[in-house]
Amino acid sequence: MQISFDNRVAIVTGGANGIGLATATRLADSGAQVAIWDRVPAAGERAAAALAAAGHDVLFVVTDVTDRASVDAAVAATLARFGGIDILINNAGITRDAQLVKVKDGAVVGGMREADFDAVVAVNLKGVYTCTQAVVPHLLTRGGGRIVNASSVVARNGNFGQTNYVATKAGVIGMTQVWARELGRRGITVNAVAPGFIATDMTASMPATVLDAMKAHTPVGRLGSPDDVANAYCFLVSDAAAFINGAILAVDGGLVIGT
Repeated sequence: MQISFDNRVAIVTGGANGIGLATATRLADSGAQVAIWDRVPAAGERAAAALAAAGHDVLFVVTDVTDRASVDAAVAATLARFGGIDILINNAGITRDAQLVKVKDGAVVGGMREADFDAVVAVNLKGVYTCTQAVVPHLLTRGGGRIVNASSVVARNGNFGQTNYVATKAGVIGMTQVWARELGRRGITVNAVAPGFIATDMTASMPATVLDAMKAHTPVGRLGSPDDVANAYCFLVSDAAAFINGAILAVDGGLVIGT
């Protein structure tokens, strides 16, 4: 299947590294004009420079998805450069893992900090809400568009030590399905991708024993790559997925059935 994004403008949040960068690259390679929104200036500038050197039309905007003023400024910069918006991929996310309550020898010795709970909710859940609410009016002026949100396989099965992360990714599924109902009639489809264990900079620092356990629980026998997720994002924002709305696409190598 040949997918083309000629004359389409796409925003990728958290687009400077990992899955986000793979997605921005895939979109640009398929003809899209791409706005990378990321809060890390050096990484974003490096990503944009590499794509521009490859002949792509790309913009980097320093963006804090937790701050509505920052998001509004990023929207304005994107419109000023490209003249419109057709696609929003809400990919930005963070983790701050800890057990809800940590117990040792029968005594409570720690637990998840409120600040870490709030930080993950602010980026992974409220950030998706903020970016979507800011961008949708501009999709409407184009007669419709595509939105894809980053969820996770853990949203449906939980994961040890990830109260905050799981809560946000479950919330993203709920928002996705609400917006699919609200916006579908306006020509905007809203879907989510739920990755499993993906090989990124974060997993690269994990012990080999942990990585081996991840692979053992994945029926295809390997970790996913950023390109695996990017391909799913790009399919869902393409014309080929025009009748897919409110879906949650697992990209996990069969992880759920393997546990």
